[in-house]
Amino acid sequence: MMKKLINEVENVVSEQVEGLVLANPDLTLVTDPYFIYHEKSKGKVSLVSGGGSGHEPLHAGFIGKGMLTAACPGAVFTSPTPDQMMECGKAIPNEEGVLYFIKNYTGDILNFEMAVEMLHMEGIKVGSVVIDDDVAVKDSLYTAGRRGVAATVLIEKIVGAAAEAGKDIEYCEALATRLNNRSRSFGVALSACVVPANGKPSFVLADNEIEFGVGIHGEPGIERREYKDVDTTTSQMLEELLASDAYSRVLKTWDREEGTWIETEQTTEAFEKGDELIVLVNGLGGTPESELFGAYRKVHTELEAAGFKVARTLVGNYCTSLNMEGFSITLMKADKETLELWDAPVDAPSLRWGC
Repeated sequence: MMKKLINEVENVVSEQVEGLVLANPDLTLVTDPYFIYHEKSKGKVSLVSGGGSGHEPLHAGFIGKGMLTAACPGAVFTSPTPDQMMECGKAIPNEEGVLYFIKNYTGDILNFEMAVEMLHMEGIKVGSVVIDDDVAVKDSLYTAGRRGVAATVLIEKIVGAAAEAGKDIEYCEALATRLNNRSRSFGVALSACVVPANGKPSFVLADNEIEFGVGIHGEPGIERREYKDVDTTTSQMLEELLASDAYSRVLKTWDREEGTWIETEQTTEAFEKGDELIVLVNGLGGTPESELFGAYRKVHTELEAAGFKVARTLVGNYCTSLNMEGFSITLMKADKETLELWDAPVDAPSLRWGC
């Protein structure tokens, strides 16, 4: 028997989002179609994200000053619909343009692309950036190419600061693309999550096993590995992250002048000794924060020993998979501009400093 803090399964997302909005009066909920936006967002580029629910606080927890303007939550692990994304883009301030952040999952890509095309037909300046930071696998059950995971949090924060500072949509779009190419993530699961509609774990691990390279929906990784301890697992994850070669792939971008999609080749940047890094140790929903700090201890000491400088750090649950036990590590190569934008004030329900 599944035991979770929910009522009817079909009302899980709506009731949880209603609670988030009631707890944060600066947020406004629209129910037909479903999206959430921040009321004090005029005079700047609007930043919109979204995706299947179950990854909270991503994305709705990051709506606020210095971060997202709005988010479109789908059902658990299910992409929001094109009309959610389009109506959201029409309802929020859009004079400076609307920029969508899209995690690289097939459903999200298709639906966001339709929304971009429809907004363009409405005469709204629009752009999009695909995020694909997971180095574990090239293709998965949900996507062609690398998956978009926790680097989304870092990118939304940094580009949010740029938008808050008055940068135009071209600047914000180019910045997001550059940050994505400087980011890489890797995750492991100690146990599976329970999707409310299923009522049971989405996969089963033996007591001594971990899913090495897991996705945020529970997708398989590289392999099932024997679990020894946190230091061993963390070292193995860092080995995968630092050994990841530059990765070239073709991604679609929206040509605003021509009003059409174009294919562009993008290549991730290599990491070199001496690089400054923003480091995120991210819980997947069921891991105590104390254990995440235990993992961060090993991340920090190994990166410094390898010749990198840990410039900024974030530890906690930011891009989760319901109640999955496990964690991910995200490394983002930083420069002076990136760090200044990272340090800028942010005031969102699940990320707040400098305010």
